[in-house]
Amino acid sequence: MIPSIEWVNQNNRSIVKMIDQTVLPHELKFLELSDYRDVAKSIKVMNIRGAPAIGVAAAMGMALAALEYKNLSKDDFLKKMKDAAKTIRMTRPTASNLFWALNRILEVVDKSIGTVNEICEEVVEEAILMAQEDIIVNKNIGKHGAELIKDGETILTHCNAGSLATVQYGTALAPIRTAIEQGKKISVIADETRPRLQGARLTAFELNYDNIPVKVISDTSSGLLMKLGKINKIIVGTDRVTSDAVFNKIGTYLVALAAKDNNIPFYVAAPTSTLSLEETIDDVEIEQREDSEVSCVLGKIRIVPEGVECLNYAFDITTFELVTGIITEDGVFTAEKLLEKYRK
Repeated sequence: MIPSIEWVNQNNRSIVKMIDQTVLPHELKFLELSDYRDVAKSIKVMNIRGAPAIGVAAAMGMALAALEYKNLSKDDFLKKMKDAAKTIRMTRPTASNLFWALNRILEVVDKSIGTVNEICEEVVEEAILMAQEDIIVNKNIGKHGAELIKDGETILTHCNAGSLATVQYGTALAPIRTAIEQGKKISVIADETRPRLQGARLTAFELNYDNIPVKVISDTSSGLLMKLGKINKIIVGTDRVTSDAVFNKIGTYLVALAAKDNNIPFYVAAPTSTLSLEETIDDVEIEQREDSEVSCVLGKIRIVPEGVECLNYAFDITTFELVTGIITEDGVFTAEKLLEKYRK
């Protein structure tokens, strides 16, 4: 897959170029953004989505803000950068990467002793570095995760934690990509992932694009397929890992329950940027989105009677007892070992 987001210098200006994921799979369209406010909007309306990808988008948005304010005094520059971070911070409340990225950029700003122009250069360099690091992290997740996958297995995944959810290569799909690169014959089953259908639209798109065998099922089918022995392992991504649970796309919890009942390994691919181990379940705000995402299919066909309210939680909670292992760029860990290694 081509990168989902990149920093581009063209015609004496810098832009953030990203795939518009709202029009996939029907059109491969790119957005070219030169204003951090537009980057914030793109995160909010999910032109770009997936925890690692929105983290990099947030960093690049801050780089655009730095370029916008580079002619201000240092005091005014610092104030405007904090305002820009606040704008981006308000877009989506659940994914750790968004806040991790903003804090990392603000740390560069706060620690720099240079001029405004020098700080601006440092911020741009940091945002580009974060994008490069994301690809390396994903490939390391792929290397460690591929060791769990045997030749001929069928892997179930939920939502999209592939190349489109990252800068490139993916988290949950990284072990699958690596296993195939190793010569293993692997196939994928993708839950459609209501209400925004990221599995059907995005996971199926990118795997088909890369000639990786994939089939799409309705979200309510995965338990039956496990019972029938058609799924060997499950690998999902995550938007935040606390000290007691994994937060991922709504529906993940039900998949984990069915996996537990059928003795099927359930793995979570989690770059360390998603770890928020000082928190517990009670500390996390679960994003609620517009009920129109549920009442209408992709905003086009209404399937719920007028006047009927819909609930639309974007994420759910999968506690550690349902998780077989967590795959980071450093290896595969049980929840207990993960806490031992990373908890501060």
